[in-house]
Amino acid sequence: MSSLQWYIVLVLLVGVERLAELVVSRRNAAWSMAHGGQEYGGGHYPAMVVLHTGLLVGAVAEVALADRPFLPWLGWPMLAVVLAAQGLRWWCITTLGRRWNTRVIVVPGLPLVASGPYARLRHPNYVAVVAEGVALPLVHTAWVTALVFTVLNAALLRVRIRTEDNALRTLDPA
Repeated sequence: MSSLQWYIVLVLLVGVERLAELVVSRRNAAWSMAHGGQEYGGGHYPAMVVLHTGLLVGAVAEVALADRPFLPWLGWPMLAVVLAAQGLRWWCITTLGRRWNTRVIVVPGLPLVASGPYARLRHPNYVAVVAEGVALPLVHTAWVTALVFTVLNAALLRVRIRTEDNALRTLDPA
């Protein structure tokens, strides 16, 4: 197989992982809502879906259309970052358990999670998102996709993190 074909397989695997996340997210969101959860900031969610889908499509399209080469000195380390980001993401998911979903839903009465990666960072899942957004395109030198995603994601994360922090303050008034 060519490096482009391997790259398409990698991006498809990330896409399958994202679909698995959505299955877990929907189940957990339903649990949260059944336990009195309140959603915050739902208006930015469609933009997040479009941006993350655009990352996957854009990376493959840029590599194929711009004939981007695979550069081993860049591609292999970026693949390691992608894999580490997946590990961090699933550590976040398992640490939050039923509370994790792709929306901002807060269940009143539940304490803030302060274990796992949340013992070290307030929003560790977004570290994984940022790392993956840079690294996945750069596995095959899709630098335009990495740059565009990073800039748009930074703007979106400003909104998302502000929304989450405000929502979490309803649990932790201190």
